[in-house]
Formats: sequence, structure tokens, C-alpha cells
Amino acid sequence: MPDPATPSQTVDLSTVKALAHPLRQRILRRLAVDGPATSTTLASELGVTSGGTSYNLRVLAEHGLIEEVPERGHGRERWWRHVRADLRMPLASQQDPAMRSALNELHSLWLAEDLESLGRFESTRHELGEWADALVYSRGGIHVTTDELRAFFEEYVALLMRYARPAEQAPTGARRVLTRLLAFPETSTTEPPEETTS
Repeated sequence: MPDPATPSQTVDLSTVKALAHPLRQRILRRLAVDGPATSTTLASELGVTSGGTSYNLRVLAEHGLIEEVPERGHGRERWWRHVRADLRMPLASQQDPAMRSALNELHSLWLAEDLESLGRFESTRHELGEWADALVYSRGGIHVTTDELRAFFEEYVALLMRYARPAEQAPTGARRVLTRLLAFPETSTTEPPEETTS
């Protein structure tokens, strides 16, 4: 999560295209979770060539998604870190066909990654001790206007910001927890299922 003082920024088409790339997503996730790394380290950990990681690191840096850590570099060795930012996607009414296509690709990639992460948790939760009960799940619906939905989202982001902190500043016993919010207008004419929360 970004620093609470960081203003949100709406991404452009080139940034969405930079994000909608599986290897770049893996690089971003690795830097966000485990901290700074070099191209060589990332190549080894991700099972790709250092040339591939070097190129994709440059692309991510060009879009302000990562940055160099100059104090850690020695000679030609360059270290990179994740940049915490509040990135917002353009409103549907402001998207041209190219942006819509790129966002569809990015959203599909993110959804697949999220389902894979949830599947990993489900298959290993019996090994996690007290964290086995740490799946927070809510499924329901609300009747709101578009303005109210935007306010709902901003309140959700503000709540995340309250708990956002680098791993080294987290209290003992804390671990990284993935948070996702998905809200969209219902288009079905069938009766919605009962709401459940666990």
C-alpha cells in the first residue's frame, strides 16, 4: 500500500500495458513482498534470464512502478525496489477501445493470480496454525448510487492505509495478508442468493 500522504494517480495506456505482463507482475510482487533485489537475483529466483529481468525492470522503472536503490549498488550492480503508489484505473466512460482492451487483459491477469493465491492458501491452510482461520470473506450486495459507491471505495482505501506499513515496521506475529475488494452493478434479473459473511 502507498504512504497515506501519497496522492492517487490515474494510469495511462502505456502503464496499463506495462502492468499487463505476467513476468512484470511476478517482479513487482517479489519486490513488494521480499524487498529490494538485483536483476541477477530476480532472474535466479524467477527462473528467467537476467537479460529478461533487466529489460522488464527498465520498463517498470520508466512507469514509476519501481525505482533504483542507489545506496545499495556497487559498480554495475543495480538494486531495485517497489514503489508504493495509489494507482487508479481510468473510468469506463474515459476509456477508448485500446485502454479497454489493455485493462481487460490486466484484470484477467490479476484475477487469475488472485484465484491461484487463494487456491494455495486453501491447500496449505491446515499447516498455518492460528492463521488457518484467517480467511475473511464477505459476499453480499448493497443498494447505492454511483457517488455512494465511490465514497465506499475511498473509505475502503482509507481503512487499508491505516494498516499499511512495510514488513520491517509490522508488529511481532504479523504476516502479509492479501486484500481484495470487488464491487460491480448486478445485471442479472434472477433473484440474488442470500448474503453470507464469515
